[in-house]
Amino acid sequence: MKNLVSIIIPNYNHAPYLKQRIDSVLGQTFQDFEVIILDDVSPDNSKEIIEQYRSHPKVSHIIYNKENSGSTFKQWKKGIDLARGEWVWIAESDDWCENTFLENLINLSEKHPSVGLAYCSSVFFNESDNSLTPQIATKNISEFILSNEFIHQKLIPFNGIVNASAVIFKKALYYNVSNHYTSFKLAGDWIFWAEISQMADVAICGKFLNYFRQHDIKVSMNSLKNGFNYKEEIDTLKYFKSTLGISEEAYNQSLVKQYLRFKYNKFPFNEGVIDRTEKLFQENLSLYQRKEIRKIDLKNKLEYKYLPKFLKLFFK
Repeated sequence: MKNLVSIIIPNYNHAPYLKQRIDSVLGQTFQDFEVIILDDVSPDNSKEIIEQYRSHPKVSHIIYNKENSGSTFKQWKKGIDLARGEWVWIAESDDWCENTFLENLINLSEKHPSVGLAYCSSVFFNESDNSLTPQIATKNISEFILSNEFIHQKLIPFNGIVNASAVIFKKALYYNVSNHYTSFKLAGDWIFWAEISQMADVAICGKFLNYFRQHDIKVSMNSLKNGFNYKEEIDTLKYFKSTLGISEEAYNQSLVKQYLRFKYNKFPFNEGVIDRTEKLFQENLSLYQRKEIRKIDLKNKLEYKYLPKFLKLFFK
């Protein structure tokens, strides 16, 4: 159905945020949409909140899993398979948005018929101190990127799409996306966007229309504390090189930057994570990459007076 948007809300244990999320979806100025709500056996009172929307005319499906899927990306797949719309929006259950989110992205995509993925700038909301941090997707009012340029411009060395809730994509493209993304717990979206972008051009809206909530309930927050994200990010870069065709040079540079981000990270990792992650990187870094890291380390020490914990590793 042309321009119909299928909005998938995959929920797990986000009862405190569900009403704000669902209401921000239903209150869109662009009203040609259906809503699919999926719950992955939440132990909180999510079902009580979801059931309040059972009779809403925009809600086409409410599905409760009998067993936890173990991955939000498996929930993505379930929702997309049910979707009837031309466009799909994965509206994560702990985020929210401006009421003009869909209007802006649909209008932008209509200006470029070759676009199959569109997204906007986001704002990080840190629940612990009520702070807002802008995440700029583009410095322009809007930006158009050709399919064959998007991965190199926006998806390496890091995933430039900071939040799935900021994105809409054409469902027709989904049928040619591999299931590889469903094997990940954190980086599946990175692979999903990359594969979608290889089939269509991308439009970016510079407006801040999406709010990405940071809180302790997030599955990704606990995974970050345990360092699980680094393994998935390394595996993703390997997949980009082996399957999606990024060059050896781009892969090398990306892995170096991934390592340096880890090395200078002041995130409060759990005990043993730093040593385990260091070992993981060393198993994947080539001699050339280690030399590059050593140069950058020395430059940082001289220019910025950084004293990285692991500098001695490269000067033994």
